Amino acid sequence: MEEVTTANCLPLVRDEAWLPVEETAQVGRIRRAATALAEKLGFDAPRTAEIGLAVTEIGTNLHKHARDGVVVIRSVRGERDAAVEVVAIDRGPGIADMALAWEDGQSTTGTLGVGLGAVARLSSSCSMTSRPGQGTVMVARFAPRVDWVPEWGAENAAGLTRPIGGEDVCGDAYAFCRGTDRMTLMMCDGSGHGPLAASASDAAVRLFREQPFLPPEVMVKQLHTALRGTRGGAVAVADIDLVARTVRYCGLGNIGAAVLGDGRKQGMISVPGVAGHQARTIRSFDYALPERAVVVLHSDGLTERWGVDVGSDLAVDEPVLIAATLLREAGVRNDDACALVARPA
Repeated sequence: MEEVTTANCLPLVRDEAWLPVEETAQVGRIRRAATALAEKLGFDAPRTAEIGLAVTEIGTNLHKHARDGVVVIRSVRGERDAAVEVVAIDRGPGIADMALAWEDGQSTTGTLGVGLGAVARLSSSCSMTSRPGQGTVMVARFAPRVDWVPEWGAENAAGLTRPIGGEDVCGDAYAFCRGTDRMTLMMCDGSGHGPLAASASDAAVRLFREQPFLPPEVMVKQLHTALRGTRGGAVAVADIDLVARTVRYCGLGNIGAAVLGDGRKQGMISVPGVAGHQARTIRSFDYALPERAVVVLHSDGLTERWGVDVGSDLAVDEPVLIAATLLREAGVRNDDACALVARPA
């Protein structure tokens, strides 16, 4: 078993806010939210202004051409560095010519005239997935410098949480860690909603990050013990062996999980129970991990009626784009929602 000291459990995601973009005034709101976060993270005034320009272009595009447009603004933090991440999700007409959309001077709105090319140029990293008639998801990350390289290296896993309507915090949480020959994923869906549910999930994240490479059934048992005295919740841990190409999965409660590969969705089994309250059986199951496969965990804020064709290109899209697309397509329940996606190397 790999030593914990080799684990890379960065980055941490904080300050997550979901902001709809359905009218002109809301474009200004997302610009103010993004620039305020940049200032909070210590960005200088010129860089903060660049972020404001890029986010204004993103919001204006959503307002003019999208349906159900929303922007997620959050911080991504390491031990030394931090960045502002902006995820734009819509059910608009999609983009037929992606290459043209990225060119400077090609405005998809006909208003600013700077287009998505300026967003890509002003950001430290930027990517997008789109399907005509289905919608678009774009993620842009803004660090203090455009040429910034994340201290935690390549990111082959990412998650996204969304609180139930009327709540400011999400009761679902996730974490992931990477070592030289394995990855581990953890998800907790705190019972109920709001701060008390979030407190249970936060406790699960803290424990997992202390010893991320314990066998999944051992970690779930420890989570069950640690969540006593809280509301408890559904929990799941997936241990991905990058050498043997296998996934060992242990889920307690209503966490959905699947391996997507070879054109099919292989569901993974969670047993009934509530961590912190009831766990009659805790056991792991082993699954094959095909080459170029994707591993997905999600809370019951998403339905399980989705397949490999989820509106994202599983072969090439970044995990955060897949997670956002899953929330758009399957996160239809009035509940906290969380999706975690890993693309093992």
